[in-house]
Amino acid sequence: MLKLIKLEWKKNNIEKYIRNAVILIVLLNAFLFAQCYLGIANDPDTGIPDAVPGTFNISSQVELLTNLSFLVFTCVMLASFIISAYKNKTMHLMFSYPIKRQKIIISKMLAVWIFNFTALTVAKLLIYGILFYTSKFMTSDFPIDYNMADFGFYIQIILKSAVTVTIGFIALFVGRVFKSSKATIVASFLLFFLMNGTVGDFTLADNAILPIVLTVVSLFCAFLSVFNIEKNDVM
Repeated sequence: MLKLIKLEWKKNNIEKYIRNAVILIVLLNAFLFAQCYLGIANDPDTGIPDAVPGTFNISSQVELLTNLSFLVFTCVMLASFIISAYKNKTMHLMFSYPIKRQKIIISKMLAVWIFNFTALTVAKLLIYGILFYTSKFMTSDFPIDYNMADFGFYIQIILKSAVTVTIGFIALFVGRVFKSSKATIVASFLLFFLMNGTVGDFTLADNAILPIVLTVVSLFCAFLSVFNIEKNDVM
């Protein structure tokens, strides 16, 4: 399986995605730093940070932007690795190899999952680290509400990153149903809005049950994406 995953990275020019992920992380770092220390989120009249309900702490801002960015990034890669492979007929060729179709699809899904889980985890650690250590020299407009010396902080980052990337499998299933890469990407935005919906002072961002439910649904969608694929015709 590891050889197939490496083959998927090589075949899909993973260097391009590494470059794009690095650019994205740099942009997120710059924006959140400016928001936290340069006052770009402050109300021009009052000088007080103007944030939507549930995002008054800097950790909420980091989670919101990184999760959105890499959920979409994950779905773009899934669309490219799988949906586009069906549409441009390269999947037909791969299914002619003496390898089980399920193994081929699973290797593609894992190739995307491993890459984005790693990238999202690294992005969060870098952003949190820069903001935390800068707070020792500058005053933050948003409360620094996390402790990088706490082991639980890193467990949360790992779990939240895993959940965010896994949810991309729901969008993949939608894309396969509609046979459309665009449907996969649109579904990623809808999923994000569902996870972070806000009505008045009520927000789903802090709901502990919703991520569990979405993760279960995601794993079921991943199962459906490979179930009975040996007997089904290609898209």
